[in-house]
Amino acid sequence: MLHRVEHVMGFPVSLRVDDETVPESAADTVFGWLREVDARFSPFKEDSEVSRYDRGELSEPSADLAGILDLCEHYRKATGGAFDVRLPGRRLDPCAVVKGWSVQRAAELLGAAGATRFVLNAGGDVVVSGGPWRVGVRHPDHADQLCTVLSLTDGAVATSARYERGDHILDGRTGRPATGLLSLTVVAPTLTEADSVATAAFAMGPEGIDWAASLEGCEVFAVDAERRVLRSPGFPAVRDARSGAGPTADDVTQPV
Repeated sequence: MLHRVEHVMGFPVSLRVDDETVPESAADTVFGWLREVDARFSPFKEDSEVSRYDRGELSEPSADLAGILDLCEHYRKATGGAFDVRLPGRRLDPCAVVKGWSVQRAAELLGAAGATRFVLNAGGDVVVSGGPWRVGVRHPDHADQLCTVLSLTDGAVATSARYERGDHILDGRTGRPATGLLSLTVVAPTLTEADSVATAAFAMGPEGIDWAASLEGCEVFAVDAERRVLRSPGFPAVRDARSGAGPTADDVTQPV
């Protein structure tokens, strides 16, 4: 069994692989790829491809960056401009898509190395395989509690919220922070989709809940600014905290 935790892209990334035959080099490949992504696509690194492209120093983006920008444009159009990585007066910032896309590809690298039962947790956004696994969603008010725990066999979970970085998600239609929700969690087949949809829906505010839930393969759990819990009928919760203190953080990404 493999278990490793490293700090990459500004947050902790933990890997657990339960397959006995998967070599340690698989973990090296995963974290090497994530470090490469950070170097290439971080808008906070002046020499990254994203920064150089934003400054007009590159005539064309690489195939990977072009694909990322295509995804960003897809969600900009789908949200009526609420999700926008090119806000006036700000640098190009595709992080909301890059994180899920890169971690999903890392999961695919694990699969190529023979891993069938694993969990890859990138700052609370999770890809699992070979479950069922239990995945906890942090309570928006209490860091030591979870507002729900879900069961997932194969797929991904991503949460956008205000509790870690404050009002950092902007509504591109107004240029102001999106404050209509406290947190929004999306379950989807891939983390590319789960993470992008969670951020895009959060930027839309309360209307983003129904939009995200209408997407094929997506299930949603949200807490709005009035602390009301809303979730789509198919959200795979095994228990939640609506009637009590709720589960504790010890429940996160544990096998059922």
